[in-house]
Amino acid sequence: MTDASAAAATAITGSPLEDAPTIAAFDARLVRVPLTRPWAADVTSVGVVATHVVRSDGAEGWGFSWTPQIGAEAVHALLANDITAFAVGRSADPGSEWLALWQHLHEAGGGGLTTIAMAGLNLALWDAAIRAAGTSLPGFLGTQRESVTAYGSGVNLHYTQDELVAQVRRWVDAGFDAVKVKVGKPDVAEDLDRMRAVREVLGPDRALMIDANQRWELDRATRSLEVLAEVSPAWIEEPLRADDLYGHIELAKRLAASSGIPIAVGENLHNVYRFDDFLRTGAAQIVQPNVVRVGGITPFLGIAAIAAEYGAALHPHLLPELSGQLALCLRAVPGVPAPMAEDVEDAGFGALGALLDPSPVRIADGILTEVPHAGLGIRFS
Repeated sequence: MTDASAAAATAITGSPLEDAPTIAAFDARLVRVPLTRPWAADVTSVGVVATHVVRSDGAEGWGFSWTPQIGAEAVHALLANDITAFAVGRSADPGSEWLALWQHLHEAGGGGLTTIAMAGLNLALWDAAIRAAGTSLPGFLGTQRESVTAYGSGVNLHYTQDELVAQVRRWVDAGFDAVKVKVGKPDVAEDLDRMRAVREVLGPDRALMIDANQRWELDRATRSLEVLAEVSPAWIEEPLRADDLYGHIELAKRLAASSGIPIAVGENLHNVYRFDDFLRTGAAQIVQPNVVRVGGITPFLGIAAIAAEYGAALHPHLLPELSGQLALCLRAVPGVPAPMAEDVEDAGFGALGALLDPSPVRIADGILTEVPHAGLGIRFS
């Protein structure tokens, strides 16, 4: 086990709290949240499995699992059956129980649907613990910064160039100093035309990140990035299939010898071991764990420990209502950029009217700050 893996294991296993209450009841319900700005012709809503836990001491907590389009029913079934049956009667300490549940579910897979489902329980347990302490997530973990930079993001490869440029103008007008757009058109010349138009709106001083969403193979990624280097991307996100570790290793070597564009991965890596693989081998320089897809706050903190060990930047993926709070709590690492929060246009749970309470974060002028709230501050209406 590497030093980074050991740090992550310590963060995940933890130690049970003395006289910790147990899980008295747990339930989950599936909610479809309509998108006001569809991510594709067949992605007009996102699936949320809202969860609720009651501890033996009467404390309650609310959490959720999330998947944009595929698998929400399967996630709900895992939560309603296997996870509930395993969890009720066990310790309600979210740190010490995570590994036991992961091992219990492992024959269904070490990541993916299993970890997405696990987040539903883990987040509810964290919420209960934080509410019982009478504070918020940043108050519980310890606030390291009062605000974080947010970057404008969108699912926009299907947009016309005019629509894409209009979106980027909206971000600039809203005060964002960094934006991320999709690439991966069949002809890289079209990608370049689109990115030139985006760069013209942004100017030279705002950051432009590009995201291929796993659309390329190694040689095509190499050729495409040679072309797209003209617009000075701050990073290339998911250039290859997320499970192609050795392809990423080779691409990182090629980029280091040419454009120097760093590789960002993480939204489709599902456990601490995969993050360790990519950082230990130099396959990625930036990691973007999705707090739900990795299984909740407990493993997210383990991944943050790995990133800090390797001196890699960490920018949480999506879900700014929760990811933004975590970004406020991540400890600074000398020489490593501070975490940023991703704000997908018109996709926040608060903006979509999905929350029972006001959003626990506020994004204005490209800056995310905490809004006073209890627990995680995320309960679905």
